Amino acid sequence: MAHITKATSIRDWFDQRIAVTKLWNILAAQYWIPKNINFLWAMGVVLTVLFTLLFISGLLLLMYYKPDANLAFDSVNYTIMKEVEYGWLWRHIHAVAASVIFLIIYIHAFVGIYYGSYKKGREIIWISGMLLFLIFSAEAFSGYMLPWGQMSYWAAQVITQLFGGIPFIGDALVEWIRGDYAVSDPTLTRFFMLHVCLLPIVIIMVIGVHFYTLRIPHVNNLEGEEIDFELEAEKYLKGDTVNSKVIPFWPGFLSKDFFYVSLFMIFFFYLVSFHFNFAMDPINFDPANAAKTPTHIYPEWYFLWQYEILRGFFFDIGPLKAADIGALAMAFAGISLFFMPLYDRSDVVAPAHKRKGFFIWFWLLIIDLIILTVYGKLPPTGFNAWIGFFSSVGFLVLLLVVLPIITIKERKANK
Repeated sequence: MAHITKATSIRDWFDQRIAVTKLWNILAAQYWIPKNINFLWAMGVVLTVLFTLLFISGLLLLMYYKPDANLAFDSVNYTIMKEVEYGWLWRHIHAVAASVIFLIIYIHAFVGIYYGSYKKGREIIWISGMLLFLIFSAEAFSGYMLPWGQMSYWAAQVITQLFGGIPFIGDALVEWIRGDYAVSDPTLTRFFMLHVCLLPIVIIMVIGVHFYTLRIPHVNNLEGEEIDFELEAEKYLKGDTVNSKVIPFWPGFLSKDFFYVSLFMIFFFYLVSFHFNFAMDPINFDPANAAKTPTHIYPEWYFLWQYEILRGFFFDIGPLKAADIGALAMAFAGISLFFMPLYDRSDVVAPAHKRKGFFIWFWLLIIDLIILTVYGKLPPTGFNAWIGFFSSVGFLVLLLVVLPIITIKERKANK
């Protein structure tokens, strides 16, 4: 049993019972961060702030939203936007945060790729981060359905139908997901449950795992340098802060993060106040209508590259139908970055600009993804269709063929 004495302060009272000082040291005061990093390492904290904004604004919107096919559209576009005081503001915050969070996720992920932060003991950090990306994608899609506008309805029609390509159980699975033979009120109720209940709980759990996985290997740095964190921490605690290569998470690192978050929030609320329309498709301001198909169906910008891969294969190959090839390619694209530690066969942990072949590969991948995103919003006709096809094939080849070849060569050259 713990030895409890008369407390000298409120903090001491809690410290004797739940070890708040020890917990604070583990989480912040003696959690060590390399000095050799820049503002790009603040993206994790920015993501945490954005998720908090989404959570709070979502709770406020939930008070007035009606998960009913006959009421959902009006509850969003009339009740929340016009009748609830500052309802428009909370909807703008929620919509812009849902869009911007993917911008930051992509920056966060590609910074990790550029600096090799998925290697040498950091594989679980990377995998848990990619798992978060997948769950956020599901959360975003389920939320996109809730306004029950035209694009919401038809995007749900397209995405749920993809499961019909699964052999033997496809048709039954589509019906189970929708809760009906077509996208309808049961479908909206199911996705409402996913969006406001199940997926947020899973996200919070995986965020906890993601932070925990940082404890042992610690974060990477600008040079990919291997740091003996225990040795450098001893230097810092002995007062040799100049020569130590690390700083504590608090106050050294987190105080800088607060500064970067403050700058980001200026940009964020500028979008919320003046350019919120980029996060809301105009077609979605028309009520869902099963009898009227939009001229051109497309998802939000952060899914366009995957959508273009889905439709990039527009012809059959032997017994395989074009739709099945596209569905398989899109499914792989969604999980493709999970396997970066497997694609990269080199032991070198260094920024891309110090790895010539990898540097060229990295920027080719970025260019390919930009092309896929741009053409994902254009009608897939004529020349556009062929650009989509070659970009889709290029994405798969860059990951599955080019990256293993150049990293194997790099490994052999460094022996």
